[in-house]
Amino acid sequence: MAVSDLSMMVTPGAIHGLIGPNGAGKSTVFNLISGVLSLSAGEIFFKGERISGLRPSEICRRGVARTFQATTLFREFTVLQNLLVAAHLRAADGLAPALFASPAYRRKEREALASAQENLTSLGLGGTAQAGRSVEKLPHRDQKALSIAMALATGAELVLLDEPLAGLTAQEREETLGALRRLRDRGLTILLVEHDMKAVMGLCDVVTVLDHGVRIAEGTPREIQENPAVIEAYLGAEDARA
Repeated sequence: MAVSDLSMMVTPGAIHGLIGPNGAGKSTVFNLISGVLSLSAGEIFFKGERISGLRPSEICRRGVARTFQATTLFREFTVLQNLLVAAHLRAADGLAPALFASPAYRRKEREALASAQENLTSLGLGGTAQAGRSVEKLPHRDQKALSIAMALATGAELVLLDEPLAGLTAQEREETLGALRRLRDRGLTILLVEHDMKAVMGLCDVVTVLDHGVRIAEGTPREIQENPAVIEAYLGAEDARA
């Protein structure tokens, strides 16, 4: 089984790391939470309500959004257009209000634009100066940041980040880690899959470790670094002391 008898609770306003060797079941957990895959057993709750069994779009509407290992962007659009597409869950009120530009629709559209600009700035994307750039011309780091900004644009309270540091330079990683800390300080809850152990241990409040689909440890970064089962399964003695 890809994931077996996993029990995990993510604390609101925290950065929760999900780590494990390749094939441990991390991406499967993300797919189950976001509704891409259906559960064969168990349940998933968000803010006290059951979300397992719902369509991915409905789960997103409830406040859970995700990114993917490979950036999934509308490359023919500008940065701002990508964010407005992602914000449609908050802005849309149905066909008639959109067609006739009702006051409520215009208000939500203004709110979506303001939120988009705030997310561009908080993620180091340059605010209004960057908004009109074509996505296909953005460097890799900015494309990764835009994918996070799009998740935020949905109005998500919980964001699942799948390897947000992959392919980044050392400086870009530090910039991204700083941005994630700022998002946590704003009250966002983050569930993070990442292979950079130094970054995970320096960023996360809680870490859950999977091995062959089974949870083998959960605790603070220090507790995980000192856990013999984790050292044997994944980290290695040298990495655990880092």
